[in-house]
Amino acid sequence: MLFRLFSRNNPQKEINVLAPLTGSVLPLSLVPDPVFSQDVLGKGVAISPTDELLTSPLTGRVTHLFPTHHAIAITSDCGLEFLLHIGIDTVKRKGEGFSAVVSTGDRVTAGDALIRFDRMLLQKAGFSLVTPVILTNPDAISRLEVTANEQVTAGKDTLMRILQK
Repeated sequence: MLFRLFSRNNPQKEINVLAPLTGSVLPLSLVPDPVFSQDVLGKGVAISPTDELLTSPLTGRVTHLFPTHHAIAITSDCGLEFLLHIGIDTVKRKGEGFSAVVSTGDRVTAGDALIRFDRMLLQKAGFSLVTPVILTNPDAISRLEVTANEQVTAGKDTLMRILQK
């Protein structure tokens, strides 16, 4: 048993997670909501967007699209579960300013469009657009490393590298 744990036949899988937005990368600790900043929902990073399109960070399936289209959950083909939450308290908009491109159950590829949103409308209404990108099942991994620089481009730049158990 112990031999198998340390054997080369038990390789861990490395997964690259693409940036789902173009913008500035921030640590979760700077997200102005304790549910995210204190890792209550999981591990990850945040992006302050400079565009208006949320894309899929990896290949998998849309497991939940919130009715207000401000947030979406994706489960990767290897079982990693991500929550992408556009802005803080944006659920209060009741869907205004958000337009989903996909539906629950849809198959997506890394870089596919998920949700369009109106940055100006949301900012004028006083909402922070800082968008948490959260791995909600961190027990499935052995390491999460944010690899992105300060600025990322959606669907092109690797945001984080994950070593799956």
